[in-house]
Amino acid sequence: MTGTSKPTIVIVPGMRDHVEDHWQTILAEQLRQAGRTVRIVPPPAWNRLSRDAHVANVVEVMVQITGSVVIVAHSAGVMTTVQWAQWHDADVRGALLAAPPDFETPLPDGYPTPDELAAYGWTPVPRKPLPFPSIVAASSNDPLASLGRVAELARKWGSRLVELGPVGHLNPASGHGPWHQAEELVEALAHGWCHAGPRPAS
Repeated sequence: MTGTSKPTIVIVPGMRDHVEDHWQTILAEQLRQAGRTVRIVPPPAWNRLSRDAHVANVVEVMVQITGSVVIVAHSAGVMTTVQWAQWHDADVRGALLAAPPDFETPLPDGYPTPDELAAYGWTPVPRKPLPFPSIVAASSNDPLASLGRVAELARKWGSRLVELGPVGHLNPASGHGPWHQAEELVEALAHGWCHAGPRPAS
């Protein structure tokens, strides 16, 4: 695999099911139409709260890929990616880590409790530097994590932090479908340009 070859894009969703108007779904279709190879990590067939089940699905997708990859993770998918990176390896050219939740602080009603997340292996959240370049895209008003906590994680992971402004959790529930900046950030990672300045979020 040469530096000019196009990596496979691996989409790592959170704990959601397939959502047509989610930016990851839209991005995957845009990339496919542009001739890119895209793989989407499916949700676990068994306990959706199990860290091991989510990580196992990433492993299953990765072993089927020849060549380099760029990971595009959102929400709990970021935590899945970080957990996977502690014990597994692949030719990862870079990772876009969007809107990571703060699993070490109580989440809003309706989300798993800290005790549940700990019981299923999600905490403590790994803080070792990631073994590949990464960009953490953070919202200033994410109900699942404060900007300060996300910035701290980005520093620990050795990631470049991109502040998106007040975009909620960057999902349809917060009024966001397409996220046009995502494709630019993916290309930056694919070409080793992850320290280049992006356009404002849109």
